[in-house]
Amino acid sequence: MKTYSVLIVGAGASGLFCALTAARQGHDVCVLDPGHKLARKVRIAGGGRCNFTNTDCEARHYLSENPHFCKSALAQFSPWDTLSFFAEEGLTAEEKAEGQMFCEQGGGAVAEMLERCAVEAGARLVSNCAVEDIQAREDGFTVYTDGQSYGAKQLVIATGGRSWPALQSSGFAYEVAHKLGLRVVPPRPSLVPLMVPQWPYAELSGLSCRAEVRCGDVSFSDDLLLTHRGLSGPAILQVSSFWNKSMELELNILPQIDFEQEVKAARQEKRAKIHVKNMLGKYLPQRFAQAIAGPLADKTLGDLRREEMQTLSQAVHHWTLKASKTEGWTKAEVTGGGVDTQCLSSKTMQVRSVPGLYFIGECVDVTGWLGGYNLQWAWSSGYAAAMSLKK
Repeated sequence: MKTYSVLIVGAGASGLFCALTAARQGHDVCVLDPGHKLARKVRIAGGGRCNFTNTDCEARHYLSENPHFCKSALAQFSPWDTLSFFAEEGLTAEEKAEGQMFCEQGGGAVAEMLERCAVEAGARLVSNCAVEDIQAREDGFTVYTDGQSYGAKQLVIATGGRSWPALQSSGFAYEVAHKLGLRVVPPRPSLVPLMVPQWPYAELSGLSCRAEVRCGDVSFSDDLLLTHRGLSGPAILQVSSFWNKSMELELNILPQIDFEQEVKAARQEKRAKIHVKNMLGKYLPQRFAQAIAGPLADKTLGDLRREEMQTLSQAVHHWTLKASKTEGWTKAEVTGGGVDTQCLSSKTMQVRSVPGLYFIGECVDVTGWLGGYNLQWAWSSGYAAAMSLKK
C-alpha cells in the first residue's frame, strides 16, 4: 500500500488547487482521478473561455441551507487572491461582463496551469484511477482502487456533483458521506434549462432577447434563449437554482421600455401607421415579435383599442408560464445541494465527526450563481482545506 500524508480524490478545480496549495506547504500529496484528462470541467467552463472568478463575490451569491457557511473560505482566498495567483502563473484576465473575469488563454490553459503547479510543488497526480471504496482507520484512511490501495492520515473528497455526467461526474462524494453517517442535502440540477409543457414556440428555437425573469422572490435580468422544449439562457439558468414545480415564472421580455408609453409616444409623433409586429421587432427578433403579438401583429399602433394595448403589454411585460421540469443532469452546469454544511467546519472544510476528512468544492451544499462564483468557491474551499491540513 502506498502511503501519503494527504490523499485527494478528484482532480477538478477544487482538488487540484487544494493539491498544489498543500504541496507548497510541504505536504506529501497524491491526487486520484478516474479520468484520462484532469480538470475536465475547467476545460469547458464558460464555453471554453473559463469564467474563473467574479470580483463582486459575496455570500449572497451562493445558495445553501446555511447561507453564512461560505464566508470564511471566501475571506481566506478572495477573488483578488485568485486574480493575483493567475497573474503570477502567467495567465491574463478579461472582464466580459461586470465582475465576470475570463481567462484570455482559455480553459485548457487553466487546467494545464493547475496540473503544472501541482506537479512542480511535488504532488503526485494519478489519472485513470477510479476509487472503489474508502475505509476510515484509527490512524487515517485507506482508499481502494482497481488493483491498488493508498493510505493517508488525511483525506480530501473533491469529486464534484452529478452535473455533466459525460465528464465522469458521479455521486461518489455523497456515497462516502452516507457511509460515514453524514447528512446530504438532496442533490438537484442547478443552472439548468427549464422545460415547459405544450411549448408553443419550438419553431423559434435559437432566438434570444434580453429579459427580466422573476421566480418567487428573486429576479435576474440577462439574455433569454428559446429552445425546442422551453427556455434557457443566463436569465433562466440563474432562476433555475431557485425554481421548483410549484412556482410560476414571470418574464418581462421588453424590460428596456414601457410598451403602452411607447405606443402613446408613437401616436403623438405621427408614427401611428407602424404595425405592432414592426414596433416589437425593434427590440425582439422579428419572428418572436410576430408570435408574441399573435392576431394583433398586423394591426397598426393607431388602430389598437385600449384593451388590446393592455393585452400586448401583459404579454411582453408579464408573460407568465409554469415549467414542468429541468433538462436534468446532462444540461445542468452545477449541482445544487450536497454534503450538509452543518457537518463541516466553515474555516477548514473538515468533517466535525471524522478528524482528517474534508469535503470541498461542488460536492458541498454551496451553489453559486452563474458568473464565475462556482469556480471561486472551488479555489476558496480548496485553499481553506489545504491550509488547515496537519503535518
